[in-house]
Amino acid sequence: MAGKSFIDQLGREVALANFPPKRIVSLVPSQTELLAALGLEEEVVGVTKFCIYPKPWAKSKTKIGGTKDAKIDRILALKPDLIIANKEENERGTLELLQQFCPVWISDVRSVDAALDLIQQLGQLTNRTAAANSLHAAIQASFFTMKPLLAGKRVLYAIWRDPWMFAGTDTFIGDVLQRLGAVNALDETKTRYPALSVEAIIALKPDMMLLSSEPFPFKKKHVEELQQLGIQTDAKIVDGTFFSWYGSRLLGTVAYLDATF
Repeated sequence: MAGKSFIDQLGREVALANFPPKRIVSLVPSQTELLAALGLEEEVVGVTKFCIYPKPWAKSKTKIGGTKDAKIDRILALKPDLIIANKEENERGTLELLQQFCPVWISDVRSVDAALDLIQQLGQLTNRTAAANSLHAAIQASFFTMKPLLAGKRVLYAIWRDPWMFAGTDTFIGDVLQRLGAVNALDETKTRYPALSVEAIIALKPDMMLLSSEPFPFKKKHVEELQQLGIQTDAKIVDGTFFSWYGSRLLGTVAYLDATF
């Protein structure tokens, strides 16, 4: 196998001593699912405990800890020739340490367009260009049919409770909401994932609150809790994977949104 260099989504050069890579560790659930869609069953040797899809992989692949607390010794024991990571989901210190031992390719996805770019880049990185291009085209075609189902609605998308935290405008979730025609009730100065008090939530006067199934597992009881707190708005539990997983899951996003709204 010959060596080859690639540029990741942080603009870093990642040099692979062996191309195509034969032992891959994925530190990101949505990217694990993408690697499966690209046909890398044999190549992926390690995943996180949160990599629940595809389900057979969740049972058969070696677990290397979580996304924030990956176990360095477990990863190195797998002798990977490539690690797939994400700027937001993984700890910087962990990635910097792993880079001393093997190539670490890092994604940075804040929009659907960046997710589509990720798919093509991972296709090139793993020598699965044809499969990646096919998936890219199918997802792109699907999003062309997306309807502004939340047109004009002021929406808050909750990702955590105690404290209440929300997806701001400068996020992948924020981009999906914009494509739905929604107005993110958080203004442009509140980017990323701000924590808000109950009083601040009420002051924003959202028309709708979407309570995500992840990372906090919101349930029906939390919709009732909002009413008890005096937050009078339309609230809905949503499958967070279709709003925040930037990989092959996007193939089903538009159909999910059509069925939900």
